[in-house]
Amino acid sequence: MDSEEVRKSGAAGSCGPGPAQRGSALSCFSSSFVRLPSNEAPQDDGSESPERLREEIEWCKIFAIKEENNRLRQEKQILKNKLEELKKKVLQNNPMMMLSSLPEKQVIFKGLTVNKEDMNKLMLTPLIHYPLPGGSALITFEEAKVAQRIIEMKEHTVVLSCEELEEPDQCRVRVQAVPMELPQPSALEIRLTQSQRSILLSALPSLDISREALLDKLELFFSKTKNGGSEVESREFLEDSDQVVMTFTQHGVAEALIEKGHIEVPIGKAKYRVKISPCMSGDISNLQLQPSRCPRTVLLLGIPDVLSEESMRDALEIHFQKASRGGGEVDALAYVPAGRTGVAVFVEDSG
Repeated sequence: MDSEEVRKSGAAGSCGPGPAQRGSALSCFSSSFVRLPSNEAPQDDGSESPERLREEIEWCKIFAIKEENNRLRQEKQILKNKLEELKKKVLQNNPMMMLSSLPEKQVIFKGLTVNKEDMNKLMLTPLIHYPLPGGSALITFEEAKVAQRIIEMKEHTVVLSCEELEEPDQCRVRVQAVPMELPQPSALEIRLTQSQRSILLSALPSLDISREALLDKLELFFSKTKNGGSEVESREFLEDSDQVVMTFTQHGVAEALIEKGHIEVPIGKAKYRVKISPCMSGDISNLQLQPSRCPRTVLLLGIPDVLSEESMRDALEIHFQKASRGGGEVDALAYVPAGRTGVAVFVEDSG
């Protein structure tokens, strides 16, 4: 095709002679030019040179490439946003995916798991605080069969020391023995949520400075933008832990630091490698309880306030240790006098 044909083709809305260039050229002209009415369009006098036409074609190609780059950048950002949303959904549905970024813990191998099904179960260690009314006592026997025998007898007559009593008929008191049942969880669901402005710092160095001084140094480091940080809203040690929760005032700072995983923090004349993890909070979304009987413990009720606390405790222990009374060896005894209240703490029975 000669230059005349190329020029006329361009006037019709195409920047190139071949079909391969037609799409980009149309995009070029449709985005950059407004077509004039036919009576106002400049007349073709054949004065344009091939060099000028080639320049226009090259310019259209460059413009089309820029347009394509802009479109690809927008698509990349959209895909990146979708990927972040997908990651958040995966972590919400399966928090175990977060384990690789959680704080490191020193563990000791003590044996093989007996049942593979137990590997994915959440193990809870009981620590139950149970209120005790006045005029009651808890007795824990060394053997469960003794406790069961005392419960089956229901009512017990306890002989007291008459030396402290004014009336002889007070030398005997009747008490009721009932099983000790505690509510324990049968099903538990915990919803984990990742904080958007907080990070968890672990693997902190053991230095000869106070915890408050270490917090000040960490806050100073992470408050600087050159270290990837920002203004710190709060910082605190986790209870019974050597890990620090640091919260920033701005969103996005925590996420960028978590992606690093570790960071070198200068403290004094040395640098220490500190681990950065997501800060997770857990809320109980579903809790189902069922009564569980303590096999070796008996609850005694209806104990009158006729002796001192120590004397009544001794009298109860002596009575329930006697095999002739259906008792046995007592492991522990707690007594709450009438008019007072107490709290009993139950832990897992390792025996």
